[in-house]
Amino acid sequence: MGALVNTMLESTSVLVTPRLFDQILNAEGNLIGIETAHIEDALEQFRQLAMRSGQSVYLWDPQNGIAALRQSELRVPGSKRFNDALRFILQSMQFGVYLLVDFDDQIKPPNTALLRRFARIRAGNQRKIVFLAQKLEFPEEIDSLVERMTPGSVSSSLPRLRDGRWVR
Repeated sequence: MGALVNTMLESTSVLVTPRLFDQILNAEGNLIGIETAHIEDALEQFRQLAMRSGQSVYLWDPQNGIAALRQSELRVPGSKRFNDALRFILQSMQFGVYLLVDFDDQIKPPNTALLRRFARIRAGNQRKIVFLAQKLEFPEEIDSLVERMTPGSVSSSLPRLRDGRWVR
């Protein structure tokens, strides 16, 4: 019974906070990685955050392509293939946070070249790609470009000393 209660508490915990979203927006790089065992819960919380805040948050998955989280019926035509979705994100001139799920078998050439190109963008119109997975594994050329964040742990954690500097 206790394990069931813990599982229920974990699955309903807050993973996506406004603070995590701010961390995504303020990240130096354009590629963000978030590992979570509760991907569906995180997506629902991103959806709620997008609806409440009015932020432009999109979801890409292989079945639907790119869709706006605030209006899931609003889809980008021709974006079901991973490389087509990356090209759309690269060419977009609008702010947006793009959540990617079920991407594991897509992170290979020539898609890695598109991801490296996206990582180098330093334009004023901020776009971020957020990889959501239970376990993040990237080729070495991409792994160093992905800034990793942990959902749910940033809200009230105390700072601690790591490598001579304070981190949360």
